[in-house]
Amino acid sequence: MRILAPLCLLALFGGQAIGQTSLPDYSDNRSTAADVIRSLYNAINRHEYLRGWSYYRPESAPAYRGFADGYADTDQVDIRLGQVTSDGAAGSIHSQVPVALRAMSMEGVVTVYEGCYLLTQVQPAIQEAPPFRPIMIDVGHMKKSSKTFAKAMGICD
Repeated sequence: MRILAPLCLLALFGGQAIGQTSLPDYSDNRSTAADVIRSLYNAINRHEYLRGWSYYRPESAPAYRGFADGYADTDQVDIRLGQVTSDGAAGSIHSQVPVALRAMSMEGVVTVYEGCYLLTQVQPAIQEAPPFRPIMIDVGHMKKSSKTFAKAMGICD
């Protein structure tokens, strides 16, 4: 009987510890600029800050400790992407991804942000020496918004 009770609880909660919230499925897709931003926030929602930080170009990445600490009180982030714009120059594709965010803290406080991420992709066909460089975030600019998440729109200037 002692063995059955834990097994029943395990079956009832699907192997998840009681009181633990479920994490979103792992997603690491670097196929498009929009996919990179979705993957960034997938990492944030899974509290995988090193993976989230890895989407930045090494030369322009924020300091890792500050990046990770900035999300330490974040429980969940919902995102909405605007229309991605891209243009090519000298073997690279530069993209702007407008983003609206709804961030919920561990205490349940909700904050809405609006902004833009700038990303670069070196044309894969011209990359000849390792390491391969996927699409990477150059910089992201997010500002607190007074709008509701439903009305917030990402802003790229």
